[in-house]
Amino acid sequence: MTTMQQAAGKYRPFPAIHLPDRQWPSRTITAPPRWLSTDLRDGNQAIVDPMDAVKKNRFFDLLVEIGVKEIEIGFPSAGSTEFDFISGLIRSGRIPDDVIVQVLTQSREDLIRTSFASLDGAHSAIVHLYNAVSPAWRDIVFRMSRQEVKDIAVAGAKVMRDEAAKQPGTQWHFQYSPETFSTAELDFSLEVCEAVMAVLAPTADHPIILNLPATVEAATPNIYADQVEYFIRNLPNRDAAIISLHTHNDRGTGVAAAELGLMAGADRVEGCMFGNGERTGNCCLVTVALNLYTQGVDPDLDFSNIDRVIRTVEYCNQLPVDARHPYGGELVFTAFSGSHQDAIKKGFAEREAQNDTLWRVPYLPIDPADLGRTYEAVIRVNSQSGKGGFAWVLEQDQGLKLPKGMQADFSRSVQTLADDLGRELTAEDIWQAFCTTYHIGPGEKLLQLVDYEESRGSDGSAIFTGTVEVAGEQQRVSGRGNGLISSVVATMEEAFGINLEVVDYTEHALGSGRDARAAAYLECRDGDGSTVWGCGIDENVATASIRAVLSAANTILRASS
Repeated sequence: MTTMQQAAGKYRPFPAIHLPDRQWPSRTITAPPRWLSTDLRDGNQAIVDPMDAVKKNRFFDLLVEIGVKEIEIGFPSAGSTEFDFISGLIRSGRIPDDVIVQVLTQSREDLIRTSFASLDGAHSAIVHLYNAVSPAWRDIVFRMSRQEVKDIAVAGAKVMRDEAAKQPGTQWHFQYSPETFSTAELDFSLEVCEAVMAVLAPTADHPIILNLPATVEAATPNIYADQVEYFIRNLPNRDAAIISLHTHNDRGTGVAAAELGLMAGADRVEGCMFGNGERTGNCCLVTVALNLYTQGVDPDLDFSNIDRVIRTVEYCNQLPVDARHPYGGELVFTAFSGSHQDAIKKGFAEREAQNDTLWRVPYLPIDPADLGRTYEAVIRVNSQSGKGGFAWVLEQDQGLKLPKGMQADFSRSVQTLADDLGRELTAEDIWQAFCTTYHIGPGEKLLQLVDYEESRGSDGSAIFTGTVEVAGEQQRVSGRGNGLISSVVATMEEAFGINLEVVDYTEHALGSGRDARAAAYLECRDGDGSTVWGCGIDENVATASIRAVLSAANTILRASS
């Protein structure tokens, strides 16, 4: 028996909530919640080196820029550093009129008074009062009865009420958290919140914010949703309360818990950018917001330049955003797998033919362009990739649209290169390999076109006359056929003994306007019946087709040398 098996008896499953007619499972989220960023408070206290004033100001400006309207800016009673930042931010005049700042305080008279003092001169502000209410905290941490814990909340509410009355120039909003709500008895959480509401007398026009923290995530998200729905159903004067959620990620489901809590009727979500926070972190506001976006709901937050958001958050927190973090990670829109790449490539091709804007691209739940990302990194090539990967890279980087057969032909070169290098292939790696394989551009070639003329014989046949450099020496050559390509093929056989049979020919433009070029692809069979591919690129489409014939001929010559 393992150590974990021996110790498993110390744990008990979290009890289910008796809510047989629960409504949240059949609901959908159709509008964004109110958002509260707690990066400058909860997030800040969870990093090794807390932010200094410069970083906190930079983070605050970022939050305002992306559209967060409620920002918890600190814990003023924690010390002079916090107090000075909060009061300095207010004096700076940098808080827009439509942004409400929030501070957190425990339910102690001196701490509450300090919190109000830090907000002196604010246009509007939320004072967030909390005390823990669950059995483990009552019995172990505080050694208090239910009544004593409720009395702490009520006493704090009275101080809040009186302090707010002393500063009538500020639009005050009150928030109360029955801390550790997720592990507390629902009837007691309701009892304490009702007592706080009785003191603060909220109305529908001026509601209290009741925040329901999953201080420690102790159950599956559906349990939390049940708790939220039960609380809302049984709260007197529900119209006078904004129900807020503050989930943590101890079980890895903080985002799911917040989403189900919204379905259960909550109005507001607290969290941090990219989920920073104590232990395993807080709810990730970026993920919740963009999850809504992928369902056609405007989150009222702007992540159209998500890389800039990431750079600022990483600088301020000194923590990296993981490469696989939803929406923001460096690799979340990247496919290395061949089958994934093929599906994505086909999805983009289909999208070009669509008559609507509906996003339907396999493996990409969101358009990277909506977040300010380019498509260059969507498909990246390594030893696990298939032909769709490098074909996408060549199309995006060079504009080449390789025929399927040519993709299969070139895939052998790419696979060999990836195995030899033992790393991801860059776009430049792939392009150089393509040029080497199909003899494009300057470099060592057995046959290289110098110049040519096209004319017609008296019988209507096409006559190719040109100069070809052969292993560094120029040679005048000519041939006759029923068209330009066939005349060049005939030239290869007559002048160099290269037997080519054209199977298929395709071409397309590269770019547009004066700088446009043409790419020509030629599928041939050699004298042994093997398939040989050629590619030519030139400003002139006829010249491109000639270069494609020489490309295939060079492949045969190289194989025989």
